[in-house]
Amino acid sequence: MKSLIIYGSQYGTAKAYAEKLAEMTGILAVSYETVKDLTRYEQIIYFGGLYAGGVKGLKRTVKKLKNSRVRLMIITVGLADVSRKENMDHIKKSVEKQVEEQFLENAVLFHLRGGIDYRKVYAF
Repeated sequence: MKSLIIYGSQYGTAKAYAEKLAEMTGILAVSYETVKDLTRYEQIIYFGGLYAGGVKGLKRTVKKLKNSRVRLMIITVGLADVSRKENMDHIKKSVEKQVEEQFLENAVLFHLRGGIDYRKVYAF
């Protein structure tokens, strides 16, 4: 199965996860900003930072998909506590707004914890 790892990262955590998976599997990892053609891939593994507006770069990436049978694995990366049902519901709704229904049918969704440097958050 021809696979590609794509990431959308603002602060580097989603990129770090994507690069680690690439190292472990031998699958190429690239930024969503550099992706041009996805027609030859059967599986896309997407790591995206989770922000108020959704998953970074996901909508732009999905627009490049032509094959509705592509297996799409979406891994969101953020600070949301996914043990709380309302947080998972919010994440799912964000993904559903960015991904066309035809691709959601074969998609799986995971969430990984984002990184945060509290020294930078509270630096005044």
